[in-house]
Amino acid sequence: MLIRPAQLGSKEENMTAYQEVFFDLDGTLTDPAEGIVNSICYALSKLGIIANDRERLLRFIGPPLQESFEKYYGLDAQTAWQAVQFYREYFGVSGLFENTVYPGILELLADLQRQNLRLSVATSKPTVYSERILSHFGLAHFFEHIIGSNLDGTRSTKTEVIAELLKSLESPDRSKVVMVGDREHDIIGARNHGIASIAVAYGYGTMEELTAAHPTGIAGSVSELGALLSGRI
Repeated sequence: MLIRPAQLGSKEENMTAYQEVFFDLDGTLTDPAEGIVNSICYALSKLGIIANDRERLLRFIGPPLQESFEKYYGLDAQTAWQAVQFYREYFGVSGLFENTVYPGILELLADLQRQNLRLSVATSKPTVYSERILSHFGLAHFFEHIIGSNLDGTRSTKTEVIAELLKSLESPDRSKVVMVGDREHDIIGARNHGIASIAVAYGYGTMEELTAAHPTGIAGSVSELGALLSGRI
């Protein structure tokens, strides 16, 4: 399944020849479900909450963590922040490695690098965890910048993360920049900075969520993502 800009009602008839590609991490480069679900269950158990709805737990993948504890379990801000600290007790030791790289990602990154595209990571996951995950799976060397949230809860939204990444790149030509991600937060964050976006439908956002966010294009697989980024379609 591949959805081009024209099918989404975009004014862009063709995908731009991109020079800078910003990748989301969870649900885009890797499938973190096992580690995230286990970490959430650990955190909630510390608060005396039994988590047995896997579909609800999977909704945590992508958005800022505190926001998800508040939204999906009705926690107030203070309790949600405590849940984040409990989450990190498990995630920082075991959960971040309970993760898998999506098939074809390694080859995609190598191919894009051969085409001289500059690659970076823009994630709501804390930078310190993102760097460890990417290094563990042998992906870190592909990226010029790895920008995530801060452990103190600041710079947690995708809009804020993209802003920091654009600053690090010293004001690139935004018509040549694209954000790739699997949730509406990625698409909205890109739009807030006037850059293109490609939604990937193999992650954790539903097609309803992705199409409603109006990305520049949607890729149903890693191979389709490569074709869009390389301008082959």
